[in-house]
Amino acid sequence: MAISAVEKRVWEALAKIIDPELDVGIVDLGLIYEVEVDAAGECLIKVSPTTPRCPLSSFLQNNIEKTASQVGGVSHARVQLVWYPVWTIARMSD
Repeated sequence: MAISAVEKRVWEALAKIIDPELDVGIVDLGLIYEVEVDAAGECLIKVSPTTPRCPLSSFLQNNIEKTASQVGGVSHARVQLVWYPVWTIARMSD
């Protein structure tokens, strides 16, 4: 399924967010599972932390929502934590 232009811009914006513990972008880490933007501009971002008790989970969640909300065409952004499939190092981009 093709992504919309708004979804593409959200992905690009999220790629600039760096995980402060690992000093790697959250998109490159594979933490972002899915980005959906509906016709009203409501954006849902499915995210998996690296561990269930990630100490920076709320920091990253707030940063993701703030960053996505600033993308043109997005009226509101919300993060949904995803636990399946479990994040592994194999999700990292090359």
